[in-house]
Amino acid sequence: MGYYPVFLDLTGRRCLVVGGGTVGARKVEGLLTAGGAVTVISPALSPALRVLEEAGRITTVGREYRRGDAAGYDLCMIATDDGVANAEVARDCRKQRVLVNAADDPPNCDFILPSVLRRGDLQIAVSTGGRSPALSRKVREELEPLFGEEYAELAALSGEVRDALKREGRTFPSSAWLRALTPELRELLRQNRRAEARAQLIEGLRAGVAR
Repeated sequence: MGYYPVFLDLTGRRCLVVGGGTVGARKVEGLLTAGGAVTVISPALSPALRVLEEAGRITTVGREYRRGDAAGYDLCMIATDDGVANAEVARDCRKQRVLVNAADDPPNCDFILPSVLRRGDLQIAVSTGGRSPALSRKVREELEPLFGEEYAELAALSGEVRDALKREGRTFPSSAWLRALTPELRELLRQNRRAEARAQLIEGLRAGVAR
């Protein structure tokens, strides 16, 4: 069976990371970016995690994981290089009904992490179901030149216009949006002509409904 793709709102959610090395630091950064409240359990911390600790952005517990530590957390990410320890933590998390991910260890995962292309609020996630992380990364890299930085501005503009129209009591079907989000609109944003792009988007929505 395949995985169910989903984006989680982690704002204020309690997130546990077991492991304080380079991989653990990457997990922590991702969780913080998503608004999670992060605790790291590890006898040692990487320089990057030490900086976050000193800045008060994470809570740390300076020891090995102990049974029951995961209780009360919403999810746990395991980032150690000890397969036996990973399995023990994963088993404990499942007993505590805490969703768990173990880096490069699909059998000990309730969820896996895709390779993600980010352009502002636009996120494109690529996954092979844990079978080949390298292929996921390869596909993401191939997508990068197709989705330039203007897509970040396009996502922001689309959301702005949608919210403004909803406040005015106006909504447009998805078919109108699909017609209005044209390559010409992206070109205007590439040229930093945002006001023109906004006007063109609204005009395009109206034209799409009129058809």
